[in-house]
Amino acid sequence: MAHDHHDHDSPEYYKKQAKIIWAVGGVLVLGTLITVGVMNWDMGSRAANIAFGMFIALVKASFVALIFMHLKSERGLIYKVLFFTVLFAIGLFVLTYLGYADPLHSKFISY
Repeated sequence: MAHDHHDHDSPEYYKKQAKIIWAVGGVLVLGTLITVGVMNWDMGSRAANIAFGMFIALVKASFVALIFMHLKSERGLIYKVLFFTVLFAIGLFVLTYLGYADPLHSKFISY
C-alpha cells in the first residue's frame, strides 16, 4: 500500500486532514440535500430522474471512496479490482433498467 511520507505526529497534519474530512462531509450533506430537493422534480421521464439520482449517488460514493477509504493514494492492483467492480455495478444497473423496460412485465403489473 502506497503511503505519503508525512510527519503523522504533527498537529498541522491533523488539522489538514480534519479540514479535508469536514469538506467531504459538507459535500455529502449537500448531495443529500440536492437528492431530497429533486426527489419530486419531473425531468421529463422516469429514466432521466433515475439517471440524475444515480449521478448524485456516484459523486457521493466517489468522495467516500477517495477520502474516507483512502483510495486516492493507492496504486496498482486496487484500481484494476475497482474497474471490474464498476463494470459489474453498471451491469446490475443495466439489468435493473431492462427489468423496468420489459414489455411483458408491464402487461401484468400496473403501477
